Amino acid sequence: MQEFLLELGHGFWLEGRQKRILIGDKYFFIDLVFYHCLLKCHVLSELKLADFNHVNAGQFNTYLNCYKAEVMRPDDQPPVGILLVAHKNDALVQYATAGFDIQLFVSKYLVQLPSKEQLENFIRNKLQ
Repeated sequence: MQEFLLELGHGFWLEGRQKRILIGDKYFFIDLVFYHCLLKCHVLSELKLADFNHVNAGQFNTYLNCYKAEVMRPDDQPPVGILLVAHKNDALVQYATAGFDIQLFVSKYLVQLPSKEQLENFIRNKLQ
């Protein structure tokens, strides 16, 4: 996933894998943390091997809020979260993330990456 995100384009800097953050007196670890220098925002990414549940949304929203309050510089845009799960229940995602003021995207990941042609077609379609 790390290599895939770096291939998305210029501007992504990898800040760390298993990035440790301190919230109160407890440490937490974020799977991947990027900074996008063109968009001027942090991109936090978590990979869950299980199905999506509301606990994932709460945990990740906590990480995003921590970054917004503690790490984000005054000229930065708010952080973006990408949560990849083995299976997502669209209705549960909708209700679990309703009211979040932070950008959190939940998507199902594939065990096997699509071909280069499939990725190019997907991106091309999304850009149109």
